[in-house]
Amino acid sequence: MVETFGIVYALEAADAMVKAADVDLLGYENTASGYISILVSGDVGAVQAAVEAGVSAVKEMGVDPHSSCVIPTPHPALSKITSQYALDKLLP
Repeated sequence: MVETFGIVYALEAADAMVKAADVDLLGYENTASGYISILVSGDVGAVQAAVEAGVSAVKEMGVDPHSSCVIPTPHPALSKITSQYALDKLLP
């Protein structure tokens, strides 16, 4: 995931992430006060490349991302949290 402040930066990060590697865009989370997390999944190498591309894209716009994270082997129960932010559930 990549977390940044503002929808413009989040969209730029998401665009760079899905273009950089073969990852699935899980969704997004508006965490608090304008911070938005973009979540992707895939094999570890692809997710690492996608996160690096997302961070780089945000930095190229002159802003540092709030945080970024790659979880190489997430526990299966974690899907209970991430599934609630799936695009098909968030969009009408």
